[in-house]
Amino acid sequence: MYGSIKEMKKPVYLDYAATTPVDPRVAAKMQECLTLDGCFGNPASTSHCYGFLAKQAVENARQQVAELINASPQEIIWTSGATESDNLAIQGVANFYKDKGRHIITCQTEHKAVLDTCHFLQKQGFDVTFLKPQKNGVINLDELKAAIQADTILVSIMHVNNETGVVQDIEKIGEICRQHKIFFHVDAAQGAGKLPLDMQKMPIDLLSISAHKIYGPKGIGVLYVRNKPKVRLQALIHGGGHEHGLRSGTLATHQIVGMGEACALASLSLDDEFQRILALRKSLLTKLDVLSGVTLNGDAKQCWPGTLSLSFEKIDGDALLMALEGLAVSLGSACTSAMIESSFVLRAMGVAENLAHGTIRLSIGRFTDAEQIDYAADQIIEHITKLRNMAPD
Repeated sequence: MYGSIKEMKKPVYLDYAATTPVDPRVAAKMQECLTLDGCFGNPASTSHCYGFLAKQAVENARQQVAELINASPQEIIWTSGATESDNLAIQGVANFYKDKGRHIITCQTEHKAVLDTCHFLQKQGFDVTFLKPQKNGVINLDELKAAIQADTILVSIMHVNNETGVVQDIEKIGEICRQHKIFFHVDAAQGAGKLPLDMQKMPIDLLSISAHKIYGPKGIGVLYVRNKPKVRLQALIHGGGHEHGLRSGTLATHQIVGMGEACALASLSLDDEFQRILALRKSLLTKLDVLSGVTLNGDAKQCWPGTLSLSFEKIDGDALLMALEGLAVSLGSACTSAMIESSFVLRAMGVAENLAHGTIRLSIGRFTDAEQIDYAADQIIEHITKLRNMAPD
């Protein structure tokens, strides 16, 4: 068993795609909403000042989230995170519009929150097309167009892939959906707060965001639901009629305030942070050039630079992960890391099985610096060399 984090010699954290630490500025705002002398009230209890102040805090946070994606605050629905948002978007549209059509289009490399929801709907009688990406991880738009049927009601495509960092052209996909009068849902858990998103300009109907991917707390997220043209959803959770009846339950003021502050901070440094992380990525890849048999999975340009999926020839990923005890990295998505089989994302992209098993994911974030990148490169080079020297010819 691990001891306390303070007792451990902590490895360099390079798993920001799995979760981010809460920014101290966010934590300070959240702390103000927990105790008797703070804004701890139930936002629905507006008959007294405690509830009224909590409601004000919630609405301020709603405004902060809306500003990050240039949406109206009335289009922001609080959820427990991107998984719930994905479920509400996909099931909500499917069940509300099932008399209009029962066909849904998604991609094989989506997060399990989308894939498993679509598999669930298949059991309910819906027809789902799972597009196979190109080898670079990007969807072929002609194949998307060809998959559209007369009864297609929804397309669900993620913004940034959680394993490879590949960025889909959601603006063009949205335009295709608009032309065919199909709702478009985007899982932006890995893209919001990192890349520009503008709901006034982008033809997106539903957008999922998670706070813990952008230095906010776990357990809180939002679903953006477009008002014009209006999207109607069938709720998943009932009881109290909160959030326009789409998501009942007492609002967690401290988590909501934390997410609002996280979004506000992300808005302030979007471009600068992209360039800083891009420089760190280039530095890491340049240093790893001394190794042979290294493959960067996914499109090298159409990507979020903070997420790197690296495959190493003649290397077992589990063995490498154990050797890299000074680094906190992963084999792939944290949501599927308990599985022994290779990444379904890499398999869908056509990565050879032996390379898929020799793959690790490194993800860079707000608190990563150049010294940590140098250390990570040195560790990877050292242990790849050792493992290859130990391997039989």
